[in-house]
Amino acid sequence: MSDILAASRAQNLDLQLQTLGPFFRVTARSLATGSELGRAEGVIRVWFGGKILHLDSMKLRRETMGMEKSIFGIGLFVGAVAIRHGFECGCRKAELLAINDTHLYHSKLVRFYKRIGFKEVYEVTGSSLGDFTHMLVWGGVGTRMDADLHHLIIKWCSRFKPNIPAHEA
Repeated sequence: MSDILAASRAQNLDLQLQTLGPFFRVTARSLATGSELGRAEGVIRVWFGGKILHLDSMKLRRETMGMEKSIFGIGLFVGAVAIRHGFECGCRKAELLAINDTHLYHSKLVRFYKRIGFKEVYEVTGSSLGDFTHMLVWGGVGTRMDADLHHLIIKWCSRFKPNIPAHEA
């Protein structure tokens, strides 16, 4: 977690993790302006087979689109803190819904989460009775996706490691 926070500060971001029981919120703020750039919220759920990191929402401000860091870059930092928190709480799996508000944005979300390491599990369309439960839990339609937390951490940990000059290594 300390590597993620140090890497975020190097990008002029302040990341804060707040918890209340099983609920959590990760907030990203600009170190330059103090304004909130984005947040992720979720809960650690106990389920059959162990704990699950349930990523309920990620909201990034429109202002971040004009920044030198892409909106997905900020999302990666916010998501990394959430993933690390779930891992430290004993979760083995993360789950989310790539919401389908518009086809264009939905396809970008699914590609983004797949690139990170999530896998498509189920398409929630609202057209079947089975979708009703998913829609109650997630609040909409979209692509249900899961990821193995251990795999995500191994895949992405080097992204947040400080650059150590070769002569110091």
